Amino acid sequence: MNDLAVEKTQSTPAITADSASGLLKMEGDSYPENSFEFFGPVMEWVREQLSDKACPLHLELRLIYLNTSSVRAMLDIFDMLEAAHGRGVDVAVVWYYDARNQRVADLAEEFKEDCTFAFEITAEEPD
Repeated sequence: MNDLAVEKTQSTPAITADSASGLLKMEGDSYPENSFEFFGPVMEWVREQLSDKACPLHLELRLIYLNTSSVRAMLDIFDMLEAAHGRGVDVAVVWYYDARNQRVADLAEEFKEDCTFAFEITAEEPD
C-alpha cells in the first residue's frame, strides 16, 4: 500500500499517511474548491488501510477551519473508522486544537458524539 503526502495550501490541509504505522495526519484549514476531488485519495487510503484487520489506523488532526463539504468528507472518514472499529480494527482519533479557539473544540465534540472508538480532544497552548 502506498503512503500519502499532500502539501498544505492556503485552502487545504497538509496530509500525511503512513501505512506501516497506520498514522494519518491532517493539519491546517480545509476549504478546497472541490472537497470530493481533494479528499478522494485520502478516503481511498483509509479504505485500503482498514481493509486489513491487522492494520491499525490512528488519525491525528490539527484542523483549524472546515467548510461544509470538508465536514462531510470527515464524517465519511469517521463512518469508515466506526465500521472498522465494529470489526475489531484498532482505530483512534486525537484532535488537537488551539486552546484559544473554542469553536474548533466544539466541532471536534460534535464529531466525537457519534463515535464509539477512542477519540481524544486535546487543547494545545500557543507558543
